[in-house]
Amino acid sequence: MRIKIFMLVTAVVLLCCSGVATAAPKTYCEELKGTDTGQACQIQTSDPAYNINISLPSYYPDQKSLENYIAQTRDKFLSAATSSTPREAPYELNITSATYQSAIPPRGTQAVVLKVYQNAGGTHPTTTYKAFDWDQAYRKPITYDTLWQADTDPLPVVFPIVQGELSKQTGQQVSIAPNAGLDPVNYQNFAVTNDGVIFFFNPGELLPEAAGPTQVLVPRSAIDSMLA
Repeated sequence: MRIKIFMLVTAVVLLCCSGVATAAPKTYCEELKGTDTGQACQIQTSDPAYNINISLPSYYPDQKSLENYIAQTRDKFLSAATSSTPREAPYELNITSATYQSAIPPRGTQAVVLKVYQNAGGTHPTTTYKAFDWDQAYRKPITYDTLWQADTDPLPVVFPIVQGELSKQTGQQVSIAPNAGLDPVNYQNFAVTNDGVIFFFNPGELLPEAAGPTQVLVPRSAIDSMLA
């Protein structure tokens, strides 16, 4: 009798445990109501008032931060699109993504940079960047402050390089106010690569808004001694 009772209890426990094991958590793509193609998470929504097209990588280590940003951006856009008077053309939200990585010691890195295009009833459409960086060694996000070694002052080195590269890109001498070029606030979007650090600048940060979004690679050779 004791053996039969033991076997019955064991069977019940195994049945319960197997049910729990099959309840896998949702991926961030599923949470965003997107479709995972295996390589990308595609999120598409259409309405007479608006169109949304978002393409993200299928996997990124810090999924929650990426999910939160996309959800907040989409919700804010939808609020504007659905509360405004009808337009001849629908509102547009298009988000594309590019991935970057570095394998140079002492730590590997992975980054996703979003390019966000919005036409939501303003005077002009806007295109901005949003970057997410991940430290593979310490398993945590990389911020501007943790990108650099403590007690270093990188911008006096970085700023002249950025200004020179932007002059090459525009084909004319670019003059950037030092209070903008030396302000860490304007360097928050970046991606670490084997070649250096790419900084992404939104309209109006370093150049006038009419110049649009820009990006500059600062060579690793110029800043390697300051990188954390």
